[in-house]
Amino acid sequence: MLQVKIVPVTAFAQNCSIVWDSESKDAILIDAGGDADKLKSEVEALGLNVKALWLTHGHLDHAGAVGALKKVWNVPVIGPHKEDAFWLDMIQEVSARYGFPIPEPVIVDQWLEGGEVLKLGDEQFEVRFAPGHTPGHVMFYNANNGVLWTGDVLFKGSIGRTDFPKGNHQQLLDSIQRECFTLPDETQFISGHGPLSTIGHEKKFNPFVASKAG
Repeated sequence: MLQVKIVPVTAFAQNCSIVWDSESKDAILIDAGGDADKLKSEVEALGLNVKALWLTHGHLDHAGAVGALKKVWNVPVIGPHKEDAFWLDMIQEVSARYGFPIPEPVIVDQWLEGGEVLKLGDEQFEVRFAPGHTPGHVMFYNANNGVLWTGDVLFKGSIGRTDFPKGNHQQLLDSIQRECFTLPDETQFISGHGPLSTIGHEKKFNPFVASKAG
């Protein structure tokens, strides 16, 4: 059975997801954005075997602990799309600018393009390419449990910022329509910040995109 524990990290309260198979205890972390020691302690308390670190995009609050945890667990870093390489290349510089601890460099082992299927135990996760917030943003969709990890694409009642370098507002709206709103209404999504919601709820009530949902 798929299990998820959300651990907020960094001053931006970014939702890092620890995702694991309850039988094998094999796990992945989605967007280990910071507080590496905290995440390591959570994993140890749950008795998990981390197999990989997945990234939706390259912003420091989503990737800041990845370099350190890769060293701890000796696991591959998977994602995001290579269009976000420039963000990861700048992660130390940007962290210094925000007054964050300077992180270990992030070395990606597998860039994603969208359409790939990643596996954890018997569970499958479809990679969905959703640029706009950043040019290389991806999302992870587990159809079996009806869960989507949206990163900073879609939030409860809001959408991602597009005022960062290479952000694109129309591209973000198009990504939401194509990659989020085509999923079943009951799909629950875990975003990069804030509470959980469902696709159906956002179609009806999200002021940024509801009027475009048809």
